[in-house]
Amino acid sequence: MTTLAPHLTAFLREHLPRERNASPHTVATYAHCFSLLVRFAAKRLSRRPSELCVEDLAPELVRKFLDDIEIGRGNCTRTRNARLAAIRAFFRYLEYQVPTCLDQVMRIRALPQKRTDIALIDYLTREEIQALLDAPRTDNVSGTRDRAMLHLTYTLGLRVSELLSLRTDDFPNRSFATVRILGKGRRERVLPLWRETQTVLRAWIAVRPPAMTPELFLNRNGRPMSRDGFAHRLAQHVAVAAQKQASLLDKHVTPHVLRHSCAMHTLAATGDIRKVALWLGHAGIATTEAYLRVDPAEKLAVLTAQTPPSIKPGKFRTPSDKLIAMLSEVRNGA
Repeated sequence: MTTLAPHLTAFLREHLPRERNASPHTVATYAHCFSLLVRFAAKRLSRRPSELCVEDLAPELVRKFLDDIEIGRGNCTRTRNARLAAIRAFFRYLEYQVPTCLDQVMRIRALPQKRTDIALIDYLTREEIQALLDAPRTDNVSGTRDRAMLHLTYTLGLRVSELLSLRTDDFPNRSFATVRILGKGRRERVLPLWRETQTVLRAWIAVRPPAMTPELFLNRNGRPMSRDGFAHRLAQHVAVAAQKQASLLDKHVTPHVLRHSCAMHTLAATGDIRKVALWLGHAGIATTEAYLRVDPAEKLAVLTAQTPPSIKPGKFRTPSDKLIAMLSEVRNGA
C-alpha cells in the first residue's frame, strides 16, 4: 500500500508550483478539491486523513465523491468537472511516481466528464446589488470587512480566488486608487477603484487586526479568509438584503454571481464586449460572449435593424395519399 500524504504534498508544493509553474490560484483550487476528497474518503473508510493510501482512492470512491459534491454540496456540473480535472492531474503525476498503481491511474483518468448545458448566467439588478452592499453592519469589525469584500468583488468583477488572494501590497503607493490583480492563467491586470470602494477599503484597513499573513482579508481567528467562509458571510448578507429586495429570495446568489453582475452592468454601460473582457481579465472575448446571450438589448437591436418578412397566407390541403395521411396523423399524435 502507498501512503497518500507524501505524494499529495509533493504534488501541491513541488510539482504544481515549480515544475508546472502553476499560479497560486490554481494550487489553492487544487488543494481545496483534495481537502474535500480526503475528508470524504476518510469518513467513508473510517480512517484519519493522514492514514489514507493511494489505493483507497478507487474509481468507485471518486465517482461517489463527485456525486456527493454535486448533490450534497449543491455544486454545479462545471464545478464537478473542475474537481475531476484536478484529480486526473494528480493521478497523471502518480503515473511516474508510483508505477505499481498504473492500472488504478488509467482507470481514474478514464472517468468521463459530465456534459453541461450552456445555460444563461445569473446576475443581480442594480437595486439588488445596492441592497446587498448596504446589508453588512458598519459598527463592528466583521461587518466592515464584509462590506469591503462585497464592494471589491462586485465593482472589480473579481473571482473569489482573486479576492481572497489580495495582499496589502497589491495597492500601489498605498493610495487605493488602483489595485493589481493576478488572475487566471497568471494574467495580471490593474483596475481603478471607485471612490466609494476606496472609502470602505480604508475603513477596513483602519480596523484590520495585526496579523503575520499578508492577505488583505482575515477571518475572526486572524487567518486568511477561506472560500467557504466568504460564501457563508455572503449568504447571511443576502438574507438581510432580501428584507428590502424580495426578488433576492428567488435567486441563488454565489460569489461568482457578483462577478456576473459586474459584467452585465459594465456591458449595459459601455455596450462594448471588449471592454468587459479586459475588465474581467478574460483571455479572449469568446468567454465574454456569454453575457451577450443574456442581454436583451442586443437582441432588440437585431429586431429593430431588420424589416420583418411578409408572409403570404395559404390554405392547408389534406394529403391525398393514404400512407402520407397516416404518417401525418402519427406525427401529430392523432
